[in-house]
Amino acid sequence: MYTFLLILLVLDALFMGLVILLQAGKGGGLAAMGGGVAAAEGILGGRQATTVLTRATWISGGTFMLLALILSILSSRSSQPRPILQDQFQPVVPAPEPLLPGAGGGVGGPEGAGSSGEKPGSPENRGPGSGE
Repeated sequence: MYTFLLILLVLDALFMGLVILLQAGKGGGLAAMGGGVAAAEGILGGRQATTVLTRATWISGGTFMLLALILSILSSRSSQPRPILQDQFQPVVPAPEPLLPGAGGGVGGPEGAGSSGEKPGSPENRGPGSGE
């Protein structure tokens, strides 16, 4: 829902920009306010006829404001307030210790045999006090 409304807001903004750029100038703006008859005509003059582009600008502007308000409300409701210090005081849980001393997943397994492929009882592995 939020993504759909956000896409509508962007499309409405693009449409409103296009409509505003297509409109013709109304005649001078602040540059015409130099004084004399032109100033009185600008202030006290009657309203100009509403064109299709002016009407489209008002409608797209109102739609833009409404969508922005709705998206603002939706984005503020989605996040619940949290304590500021909650992230700083998280308890650190250490990794669990293995139950058996050699069962840590090392090379050779729990027997302690190396990776050379020799058997634990072979003559190469016997020490000086083995009796043979």
